[in-house]
Amino acid sequence: MPDIMGVNDIAFPHLGIYLKNLPKSFSVFGFEIAFYGLIIGIGVMLGVLTAVQIAKKEEMDTDVIWDFGIYAVIFSVIGARIYYVIFSWDLYKDNFLGIFNLRQGGLAIYGAVIAAFITLFIYSRLRKISPYQIGDCGVYGLVLGQIIGRWGNFFNREVFGGYTNSVFAMRLPVDAVRPWDIAQSHIDGMTAMGDVNFIQVHPTFLYEGIWNMGVLAAMLLYHKRKKYHGQMCLFYLGGYGIGRFVIEGIRTDRLLIPGTQVAVSQVLGLAMFVFAVGMNAFVRYRILKTSNRIEKGDREL
Repeated sequence: MPDIMGVNDIAFPHLGIYLKNLPKSFSVFGFEIAFYGLIIGIGVMLGVLTAVQIAKKEEMDTDVIWDFGIYAVIFSVIGARIYYVIFSWDLYKDNFLGIFNLRQGGLAIYGAVIAAFITLFIYSRLRKISPYQIGDCGVYGLVLGQIIGRWGNFFNREVFGGYTNSVFAMRLPVDAVRPWDIAQSHIDGMTAMGDVNFIQVHPTFLYEGIWNMGVLAAMLLYHKRKKYHGQMCLFYLGGYGIGRFVIEGIRTDRLLIPGTQVAVSQVLGLAMFVFAVGMNAFVRYRILKTSNRIEKGDREL
């Protein structure tokens, strides 16, 4: 592996992978298209299609999913941006127009998740239908979209962790990453490696993508065994939440609660896990209690 990398190069030295001249965007008829936006778009489309397929298996009206999906996508993107801007306000307080520039990234998945669930409950209330069955279909598309969308972070050279020399270590040229994402551990690592122009990092985008693939696989395996509508939503919230709680601790671009060194995504991840486990236990208890009461009534008859 070379000590001096090209500005568009990416390498995984211990895996023997060297990707040369991998740009962040490409041009079509003079119009610049960012891989980040393209991949996010692909993730959204496949996510909605997946939710529709799950709805068919649930014998639901797929038009409801298509209709909800349009609103969910729009408000999720808005929510993801608002969330990121709120917790990165120092980057935008002197550059208000920069808030509307999504080409450099800056979409926080937690903002999308929160907006999607708010949209779900408002939509369901207006349509006078239960949100839980819709949610059980939608979360499959949500987690698939996250898996695909993380590769947008790869092309953007973002969502990585501190210095590592592990088997999955990734090398990125310093000039290709945002200066505020470079941590002291990266600088120390560069010093130890000698005269190099790259940082060596944990590819946390990859870790999260692999974790989410496991969550999705577990959801698909468990789907036929679910006991109530809304259980797959809790499955997603708990599975994604605990994974994000762990992985977030490695990242260097963590969004912090203002005035603290506490990562807001870790707090939310842990809260999601605790909520999901607790709520699932509560609902299962209520179902069991109701079932026992019915059986008792049958015996008395």
